[in-house]
Amino acid sequence: QTIYIADASNHRIVEWKWGATSGQVVAGGTGQGNGTHQLSDPLDVIVDKEKDSLIICDYSNRRVVRWPRRNGTSGETIISNINCAGLTMDENGSLYVVDYGKHEVRRYRRGESQEIVVAGGNGSGNRLDQLSYPR
Repeated sequence: QTIYIADASNHRIVEWKWGATSGQVVAGGTGQGNGTHQLSDPLDVIVDKEKDSLIICDYSNRRVVRWPRRNGTSGETIISNINCAGLTMDENGSLYVVDYGKHEVRRYRRGESQEIVVAGGNGSGNRLDQLSYPR
């Protein structure tokens, strides 16, 4: 059993294997920055088993990054200009991303270029069609 941890203030993703006494850096860890080999305040990470990669909310760089799980030294930006605060993937491979700044959740379907707002999207507030700084 392996878990992946978004170690935000250390600007890295750490892999921690069951029974281990320490983790291993698998993404970032080269100092805070916006290079393809760097992260800046990553807030969430999930595993995309189909593509054998990690998908990372790189919050302060305002992007979502795909990083190879095996021997990855840099990531590829798959979504730009987003205040990503959380993400998940469903069984069909659709990616759901929380945009903290726009108070919404968006769905990105695999193979499609256009995303759709699936929750919020009506500004910050407490109405049932609104969210306020979601995570």
